[in-house]
Amino acid sequence: MKKSNDVLRKEVMEAINWEPILDSNKIEVSVQDGIVTLAGTVDNYNQKKEAEHTIKDISGVRAIIDDVRVDLSFSVIKSDKEIASAVIKALEQKWVIPNHRLKVTVQDGWVTLDGILHWNFQRKAAENAIRNLEGVRGVMDKIIIEAEINNELEKLIVEKALKRSWILDIGNIKVRVDGKTIFLSGIVSSLLQKEEAEKIAWNTTGVWQVDNKLFVEFD
Repeated sequence: MKKSNDVLRKEVMEAINWEPILDSNKIEVSVQDGIVTLAGTVDNYNQKKEAEHTIKDISGVRAIIDDVRVDLSFSVIKSDKEIASAVIKALEQKWVIPNHRLKVTVQDGWVTLDGILHWNFQRKAAENAIRNLEGVRGVMDKIIIEAEINNELEKLIVEKALKRSWILDIGNIKVRVDGKTIFLSGIVSSLLQKEEAEKIAWNTTGVWQVDNKLFVEFD
């Protein structure tokens, strides 16, 4: 049975309220046909990302629009130069990230990451490394993925990888491979499953791009 907007909004608010690092009084929630819009203000960028992550596995959430703003207290406001130095140091401490391939720019607390990496997990690790840094208001990811191994992707390999995930029903997911791009289509039952399928596809050797057209549909 499809959830009403009011029921889904209540569940989203309960999930946010349950998360210790979030203040539900500061986050506004609106729901329309499974699309959840988050607004309001939080104290740091990590809270902004956590609010989004917290509601991804709620049944009925088809998409999330994150309009939450980061309103830093005066005590944690840093200059762009200070933030840039902290970002570079954080990236250097993550051995999985070839940080010499990344360019960091900061403007008004917003960090932009440019460059070329071989794996998507390296791109995710780069953002995770800086999400807790003081003074960061947001991250703009302009990183390009170019696989180090130049080989042809195979549809069967991708499908087998998706089957190994216990949260996915591969029978409802279609895979198409064209050159260095993996195309995903079909139906999943949650936004979390949609992101899980994309994450698995990105782990395929040789992939440069994942086009995720999976549709979230719930009972």
